[in-house]
Parts: sequence; structure tokens; C-alpha cells
Amino acid sequence: MSSPRGLANHSLYLARIQLAAWSAELEREIIPAATLAQAFAPAACDHLKRAYGWFLLTLSGHSDTSIAPPRCCSELPEIATGKALPAEIKEFAQLEQAGWLAELLSFQITAPSQHRPVPGHRGNLAVQTSGYPSAVEVTGYANQLDAHMARMSNSLDEY
Repeated sequence: MSSPRGLANHSLYLARIQLAAWSAELEREIIPAATLAQAFAPAACDHLKRAYGWFLLTLSGHSDTSIAPPRCCSELPEIATGKALPAEIKEFAQLEQAGWLAELLSFQITAPSQHRPVPGHRGNLAVQTSGYPSAVEVTGYANQLDAHMARMSNSLDEY
């Protein structure tokens, strides 16, 4: 059985693979960037959200990997009686309200019926849409999460 920390690292690794493939496709300049965002942003963001959830479980001292990872601090299972809420969770709770983490967590795929083809693109099955973060933005989310996980893991290892 894997630990929540191991699953967090694995999910972050999978997000990095998505980002590398996205970057490679952007460099090839065969498929429009908007279409690539539709293909890669949901998967990369989903991996990052899972990494975040598993890491929250790690910080809170929960080791049960049979449950789905929480999507935010308020979804964490109860902290054991007599234990204080770790400062790292309080820090993440603040980041969930504004900034890079709030942006990542708020990203949701809209229903395909809401997307309308851009005029002049007949025959193109992919539609141009807004609302998807760019590869640069998602890479920024990954870098921020990675940096926070590394710093907070060092604190966990000291205890």
C-alpha cells in the first residue's frame, strides 16, 4: 500500500509528464495552442489537484489511502483528538482563498455544449474556447505546489 505522501509525489510526477507532452506539442506548432489547452489542461490540473489532496492528508497525519483525496482543507477528515491543526494546513487554507492555489482549485471543465465553434473554422472538430489555463500557467501551479511540498516535507521530516 502506498502512503498519501507517495501518492502526492506520484500525482505531481504525472502532472509533469502531461506538461512535458503539452510543451512538446506546442513546440511542434501543428495543433493550435487553444486546442492543446483543451487536451492537456484538464488532465494536468486534475493530477495537480490530486497531488494537493494527498499532500493535505500527509500534513494532517492521515495514512488511509482507501479514501479519495480531499479537494481542499475543509474536506480533510477530523484531526485526531489532542492534536493541533498543523500550520502548513492553515497556510494552504489561506492560499485556497486567493492566488495560484485558488486559481488551480477553481479550474473546472465547462460542459461541451457551452463551447461554440469559432466562425471560419469549419471542419475543425475542436472548438476555440477561453477559460483554460495556458501551459505556462499550469507549469506555474506545478512549480508552486512542488516548492510548497518540498518545504513542508522538510518540516515534516524534522518531527
